[in-house]
Amino acid sequence: MKTTEPTPTHSGPPVITPPFTLETALRKVRAAEDAWNSRDPDRVALAYTEDSVWRNRGEFLTGRDAIRAFLARKWARELDYRLVKALWAFTADRIAVRFRYEWRDAAGDWFRSYGNELWEFDELGLMRRREASINDVPIGEQDRTFFWPAPGPRPADHPGIPDVQ
Repeated sequence: MKTTEPTPTHSGPPVITPPFTLETALRKVRAAEDAWNSRDPDRVALAYTEDSVWRNRGEFLTGRDAIRAFLARKWARELDYRLVKALWAFTADRIAVRFRYEWRDAAGDWFRSYGNELWEFDELGLMRRREASINDVPIGEQDRTFFWPAPGPRPADHPGIPDVQ
């Protein structure tokens, strides 16, 4: 597995760098899942280039500071957030994932969000482009499927995304 140590533009932990293999693409996806499940905007933002370009639903962002602010707003609104990502496809410097997450709003209503992301990485393994399409479905609390202490990573023995639902 090819990794790179922190640099002046990236002060986080070592990251997995392209070109990706099946093994490194799977590790990259799980690392992203774990970071997002931390619900720490500062930690998550370090995975992106300083000038990273995002499309998230209908919102367009550029830069690590905008990403950090977006994530802070997101997790202030999406409470008890738990996310699972699954590798869909990869090339040397791109990864496609499908994901599913569950969350509740301030009124206590639960939702399941389904989506796909397209990622493009620079030579240091930082994401320079992210495009996300997401749909939200209201669910009953009894219909939840993701249960682990949050914030925090999904335990290794907790199931991933089911084929249906």
